[in-house]
Amino acid sequence: MRYLIIGANGQLGSDLVCVFQGEDLVALTHQEIEIRDIASIRGALRQYSPDLVINTAAYHKVDLCEDRADEAFAVNALGVRNVAMVCREQDCALMHFSTDYVFDGRKGEPYVEEDLPGPLNAYGVSKLAGECFVRAMLDRYFLLRTSGLFGTAGSSGKGGNFIETMLRLASEGKAIRVVADQVLSPTYTLDLARQIEVLVSGDNYGLYHATSHGACSWYQFAAKIFELEGIAPELSPQTTAESGSRAVRPAYSELDNQRLRTLGLDRMRSWEEGLADYLVARRATRGDG
Repeated sequence: MRYLIIGANGQLGSDLVCVFQGEDLVALTHQEIEIRDIASIRGALRQYSPDLVINTAAYHKVDLCEDRADEAFAVNALGVRNVAMVCREQDCALMHFSTDYVFDGRKGEPYVEEDLPGPLNAYGVSKLAGECFVRAMLDRYFLLRTSGLFGTAGSSGKGGNFIETMLRLASEGKAIRVVADQVLSPTYTLDLARQIEVLVSGDNYGLYHATSHGACSWYQFAAKIFELEGIAPELSPQTTAESGSRAVRPAYSELDNQRLRTLGLDRMRSWEEGLADYLVARRATRGDG
């Protein structure tokens, strides 16, 4: 198998490159392939002839998507259509990633793959459109919905993540207020990359949920970060309404890895275990011990 990763220097892409070391792997950054340009995709796939394309490229600035819906759709929907179209031309499979934000959060319990999507914001709509293109255009695809990603590429300055934002604010001695009425499953990208390695070893194509086990609010997530780091900044909860966010977000978007579990393939850990290992890894990455 030859794998081609799009977005190889992002949080998930970087961990995929590490996990797939020793495989026949082509790792392309945004500078090397542009999914909004079908000629760019076509040139790369013709050059490298992959068996599976793993597309991690996304426009994921949720609030900005409200004002820049055209940019969100150019990447998350039409860009994905471009990738799927060329995969179909080249007869290769595609792995693509979607989000818990395709749901409206009103179910009140973890979402399974068969639940009906109902996105509340432009980002979620654009990601759902990308899903639809993949499912409509290809028979051989892995479509993974995940949630709250954090990885060490974020800690090394390649885009940041929630954890890095919290630790930066704490280091600045600022009072920190974090939303307490949105529940999700934060997911360590290294855990997800290892799960992907297991999944692609077979041909069980289709839609999957793949997140860390368990769920928490963003406020609870922040509190656990500070607890594990042994620091005690001034932290208090706030409501979504008080946060002033532009995009409407689901109140409860925990995903259930039902299909992975049914197939005996679920290798994901709890979000707390992933967070603890991430904090150790970031210290090593940053030379903090």
